[in-house]
Amino acid sequence: MTKTVTTDHPVHEFIATRWSPYAFDEKPVEQEDLLSLFEAARWAPSSYNEQPWHYIVATKNNTDAFELMVSCLVEGNQAWAKAAPVLAIGIARLNFSYNNKPNRAAIHDLGLAAGTLLFEATARGLCVHQMIGILPDRACEIYAIPEGYEVMTGIAIGYAGNPDKLPDDIKERDAARRPRKPLSEFMYSGRWGSVSPLFRK
Repeated sequence: MTKTVTTDHPVHEFIATRWSPYAFDEKPVEQEDLLSLFEAARWAPSSYNEQPWHYIVATKNNTDAFELMVSCLVEGNQAWAKAAPVLAIGIARLNFSYNNKPNRAAIHDLGLAAGTLLFEATARGLCVHQMIGILPDRACEIYAIPEGYEVMTGIAIGYAGNPDKLPDDIKERDAARRPRKPLSEFMYSGRWGSVSPLFRK
């Protein structure tokens, strides 16, 4: 199942077709495909080449490990994410490794890594749904994540499934449009709120 958006300006097809489903199919993700997703994340740009991203990954091949990962999600996300064949959490190291000073770009760079992972996933016919609804303290306890690292996101990875299997409230969210603000609302020139001349004909 593919959802393609109508963009105001031409973009790569993988951007136009990328979406974050709530419904996932039971079909497993091949190991080589999964490794390629995180290889894409590996090659994301980062400040001072710090590469502050870390991931803990669980697949349904290991039931116990997968259930532990599910328990790190808030209840509302557990309801649908447990159907995905792969779950992960994204973690950022908050200080630079070379001088231990705060890395203001750490969370930004984790996001860049997620973006390249998403692009690779879409190219392979996979879907990724990122979640802020997680339990960071529980994840830190379960996985012994050291101080100085912040658990930021949960990630469900797999193939889009049948939304009819979702609870009604989640089914509605799954079917909803993906509206985006027009460029003129966030692309400025000269001063804050001043619409860029790029939009003036």
